[in-house]
Amino acid sequence: MAYLEDSGEIVPVVGGARIEDYFALLKPRVMSLVVFTAFVGLLLAPGGINPVVGFIAILCIAVGAGASGALNMWYDADIDAVMSRTANRPIPAGRLERDHALALGLVLSVFSVVLLGLAANWLAAGLLAFTIFFYAVVYTMWLKRTTPQNIVIGGAAGSFPPMIGWAAVTGTVSLEGCLLFLIIFLWTPPHFWALALYKQGDYGAAGIPMLPNVAGEKATKVQILLYSVILVATSLVPSFIGFGGMVYATVAMVTGASFIFLAWKLFRTAEDVGMRRAARALFAYSLSYLFLIFLAFIADHFTRVLGWA
Repeated sequence: MAYLEDSGEIVPVVGGARIEDYFALLKPRVMSLVVFTAFVGLLLAPGGINPVVGFIAILCIAVGAGASGALNMWYDADIDAVMSRTANRPIPAGRLERDHALALGLVLSVFSVVLLGLAANWLAAGLLAFTIFFYAVVYTMWLKRTTPQNIVIGGAAGSFPPMIGWAAVTGTVSLEGCLLFLIIFLWTPPHFWALALYKQGDYGAAGIPMLPNVAGEKATKVQILLYSVILVATSLVPSFIGFGGMVYATVAMVTGASFIFLAWKLFRTAEDVGMRRAARALFAYSLSYLFLIFLAFIADHFTRVLGWA
């Protein structure tokens, strides 16, 4: 191991690449959301789980998500180099070889799936394996470059973590786990299409057929509004089946109303600069929205455990 001086600090370097470059391959921001939603699924599942097994399950899901990210960066290095949002990633920036990302992704994939199967159960491990395959192969290698519905279908990969967490506890797939999946699945299109609206140039230069570049801005705004309404309606279902209580219902209604308002505001904005500003606002809010929805599930759970509801 060598060392590199960077802004007065000594940074460890492996084979010409910094440790932080390998960590960046795992897409830590995406991983944090995966870990959070998986934890919610694990926490809400009936029956409980040994804390050590629960920790291992969450760790495996996190590592599996990181493996997916590494495989995605390995395959997408060519288009990452073209887009301003991704040009500084380790591979297009020249700090890391593509083969390193492939090797890391494959090793972490096998490790996470096998360990989850041994520690929890093989249903959860199978779901994790399918998630990695779906993101790396179905979405990254196929859908992303071939269809404007790439993020709609491919969004399933990011929706599985709470279902995996639930399966790690119960060894089953249930309606409640499917609802957690569906909330993330329906959230994904308006979230990423809002990003695509104000990053059209990047996606166009990279040749990625995102909806705004293929169908136009107007059609994209219609789709965003439609998905937003369906998402919010779906988010209220847990309250009607006893899966979410008053705390969850209140948060879902308030945050959902805000989501639809921002989607409507984007839909009504025609002027280019204003449209991009509205798209950026919806994109930023959508991150908070998903966090608040799943945080509400946690709050609701503890109000019931403590006998406050």
